[in-house]
Amino acid sequence: MTKTREKIHRFSPTKLALGAGLGLLAALLLATPSLADIAPPHQPPGSNLVPGEEATRVRMLAETVLIEVLADAPADSLGQARVSADFTMRNLGSQDETMAVRFPIAFSDGFSNYPEIENIEIRVNGARLVFRRIDEPEFYYEDEQVPWAEFEVSFPAGKDVSIQVSYDLEGTGEYPFVAFYYLLQTGAGWQDSIGSGEIIVRLPYAADPQNVILDEQIGWSQTTTGAVFSGSEIHWRFTDLEPSDQDNFEVSLVMPQAWKQVLVEREKVATDPQDGEAWGRLGKAYKAIWPYRKGFREDAGGIELYQLSVAAYEQALSLLPEDALWHAGFADLLSTHAYWAGYAQDTTEETVRALGEIRLALLLAPNDPKVLEIAEAIYFMFPDGMTLSDEGYDFPWLTATPPQPTAASTLTPQPTETEPAPTPSPQPTEAAAPSEAAEPDAQTGQPPLCGAALLPLILSAVFISRRKPREA
Repeated sequence: MTKTREKIHRFSPTKLALGAGLGLLAALLLATPSLADIAPPHQPPGSNLVPGEEATRVRMLAETVLIEVLADAPADSLGQARVSADFTMRNLGSQDETMAVRFPIAFSDGFSNYPEIENIEIRVNGARLVFRRIDEPEFYYEDEQVPWAEFEVSFPAGKDVSIQVSYDLEGTGEYPFVAFYYLLQTGAGWQDSIGSGEIIVRLPYAADPQNVILDEQIGWSQTTTGAVFSGSEIHWRFTDLEPSDQDNFEVSLVMPQAWKQVLVEREKVATDPQDGEAWGRLGKAYKAIWPYRKGFREDAGGIELYQLSVAAYEQALSLLPEDALWHAGFADLLSTHAYWAGYAQDTTEETVRALGEIRLALLLAPNDPKVLEIAEAIYFMFPDGMTLSDEGYDFPWLTATPPQPTAASTLTPQPTETEPAPTPSPQPTEAAAPSEAAEPDAQTGQPPLCGAALLPLILSAVFISRRKPREA
């Protein structure tokens, strides 16, 4: 779980009045339960079988659920999976039983919609059955009638019966993360506990903690504990489970589309380690799957992704030292980490490095739209370390010694040198979260410079502990 941080808030009376008004408006808007969910709309989860209305002596002896995440999905989809749930049922009684087994196929998404599971296929002892659609109360909101699948099954006394249910499952989430769910609690109506079970999530590539988010809540999902990695699969096992809503399964993933971009760029830098553009794109691909809306991944895989992104940007800039866009992209990565990590640790060095990178990007390409976009985001995060005037941006937290252009350079005259200034601590302000602007993949055709014109970053005085938030 993302660790809780303490933060000191300083609000002006105007802000307090505005906040009270917005709070009242939010309370009115959220009065309807279906609108109270701030997460993305949930897609239908997978689900165990539900027995008929009458009491039964049939036990769910074992189940195996395979959630196979597809490599490709439609443009409007965050991710899809094909689910195959295999159940071994045993009638523990002395009398044969025949019942209408049910399976929920529509669920509330939290926004007054009831999407359905699609392409359902049901087999009993290997023979395919045709199910009928019936209207039954929705699993969570019982005052709503939604479609269920229903089919007749005979359970001979003392015999095992095999049931398999397969269907397509849509993922829930927001770029670049997606989650899949499976409800175990619907199996509570069978006799006794579920004897044994295994849930397998199969990815179209090797599974690891970088693309499977194990320990953190991503906003609408948190991966069920107990995951075991094996190649492209992640396994969870249980025995003698009497399932409740606390046992329902979740898995949080990097979207296949986003992870495939990482794999593509890894392959390119492996093929040509001197391709600075490929290294920059790899750093950008890592960066894309590292942040949340507010903050960033602090699980083991997220820490690795940040370190890998830093290393990739450094390699790109060692090969393309005069590329303004990769300097700006690197500054975006460093400043985002410094801003949010500043709640819990000293990010002085990282903040100054970010300011140096964006300053150099502005010197190299002062009119580039993407460079200016990232510069504005960093200025909003650190308004004391990066100020704005009619003449442009200034950097009081840096000792300004601009890089000198070579004979091949067409750069405009550089700013004059300024005196060192105290460097306040880069603690997060009350400003909005940094933008998620990312540098383009391609060069913009700027003439190359000879040599690596590096910007010296000299730390000045010690950081003070806190600064006032910038007024909007």
